[in-house]
Amino acid sequence: MWIKWIGLICILTLVGIALASIYGGYRWQSNTDKLRAKLASGRQIIKPKIYDQKEIEGLPAPVQQFFRTVLKDGQPMVAAVKVVHQGQFNMSDKKAKWSSFTSTQLVITQRPGFDWDGRIQIAPGLKVFVHDTYVLGVGTLHASLLGLITLADVRGTPEVAQGELMRFLAEAAWYPTALLPSQGVRWEAIDDTSARGTLTDGATTVSLIFCFNTEGLISSIHAAARYRTVGGDLVATPWEGRFWDYTVRNGIQIPLEGEVRWQPPEGSWPYWRGRITEINYE
Repeated sequence: MWIKWIGLICILTLVGIALASIYGGYRWQSNTDKLRAKLASGRQIIKPKIYDQKEIEGLPAPVQQFFRTVLKDGQPMVAAVKVVHQGQFNMSDKKAKWSSFTSTQLVITQRPGFDWDGRIQIAPGLKVFVHDTYVLGVGTLHASLLGLITLADVRGTPEVAQGELMRFLAEAAWYPTALLPSQGVRWEAIDDTSARGTLTDGATTVSLIFCFNTEGLISSIHAAARYRTVGGDLVATPWEGRFWDYTVRNGIQIPLEGEVRWQPPEGSWPYWRGRITEINYE
């Protein structure tokens, strides 16, 4: 008798989780649609519409080599990008606790902004839904269990805006026309294999060091400080991203794989490893 009751309870629990997951997914998607409509509302006309190699004259040597490698003269400027990823996300800041994820991302290059909509599998039938966004100058990190129970919600501060605009700048390896001077990026020479790129949007200015390999491609990016959440507080921490497995998509050379890590005093801490499975340009 007790075995039957336990079995019934287990079945009802699984049904409840399934129904909650369906409802949470529907509600989350509705919020995603609204968020992306707001992102699209800030779109500006891209000028110029076509890449001209004359634009890179006078830039640091490794930056010139990068643009000559990844773009062709006459390449249309990227106005928007839709990306699909899959990979692993480290759910702990104390030990390696990797969970698989899938995500879609919409990027608008002018005015710069994006929405990363992730699904992280933490247990059978249980997913954490995540919005990591920079929309009209406002940064947000919102994580929710099944799209219903908020686990983290950090938004609206200068520190979060800085971190999200920094992410936009780093991920421009996927939409490299956004790194051109005409699109707002200022370049400073460092040495033969690296340069500093700086981008300003509204009240927020960010800089990253871009390192280039012998083929002229971005191998890594570095920030002296990007804010991360530690025990409920925002802590400025060195940050690094790495890229590899370059291929040509729509005439542009882009990396398909990457890894992102924090570099706190106690040692390097990777937290995102992913691969692009689909990318579409506008």
